[in-house]
Amino acid sequence: MIVVIPARYASTRFPGKALADLGGKSVLRRCYEQVAQAVDTSNIYVATDDDRIMAECTRHGMRSVMTSSSCLTGTDRVAEVAERIGASWYINVQGDEPFLDPDGVTNMIAAAQHAPSDLSVINACAPIHSEEDFRSVTVPKVVRDMSGNLLYISRGAIPTTKALEFKGAHRQVGLYAFRADALRQFAAQPSKTPLEELEDIEILRFLELGFRVAMVEVHENGIAVDTPGDLERARRMLAAR
Repeated sequence: MIVVIPARYASTRFPGKALADLGGKSVLRRCYEQVAQAVDTSNIYVATDDDRIMAECTRHGMRSVMTSSSCLTGTDRVAEVAERIGASWYINVQGDEPFLDPDGVTNMIAAAQHAPSDLSVINACAPIHSEEDFRSVTVPKVVRDMSGNLLYISRGAIPTTKALEFKGAHRQVGLYAFRADALRQFAAQPSKTPLEELEDIEILRFLELGFRVAMVEVHENGIAVDTPGDLERARRMLAAR
């Protein structure tokens, strides 16, 4: 079992966010250090297609793998790593989660280790506490069935009442676990699937391909840095700590 942190420079909403400064360290480095509290660094790989990110990894002793620039998503990047490095499961940690809870990584690994043979995809979620996050299009909202499996995920404000009120919700956390077979089928698609393209949320590709996606609830991780505004919020949060 290995951890892969996909990180690209050419982010649509925030180019260079992986290398953005957050309290004297890059967003990517902070994410890596959180993971390293739960996993031996010999089993952590940053997957990128950019020389600047590779240089950041080299400077700070982070293992890295250069992947294709044609990867549609971070999960496609993880799939490329899976073709080169064999493992029972691939834990995917998004590089824009600088406050990732190490216990969440531990819980995800445990969920993968105890998963039934017919389960190949696991994702994490955490409670949403503010209406601002509930309404934000940069926060994907998760809806689960009674067994805890993913029903749908959207940038829209769901679930909600007839009056569109915020009554409680969960956000997706950029923490996943995949078996190699699921990654191969995911990466075999020549383009994004329709709902994935519409919502710009890659886990939807698995739903559209018919995979069951189990959800693991983890502690709130603070802020995923998806926009310059998110970075400013993260800086305030770090300063407050």
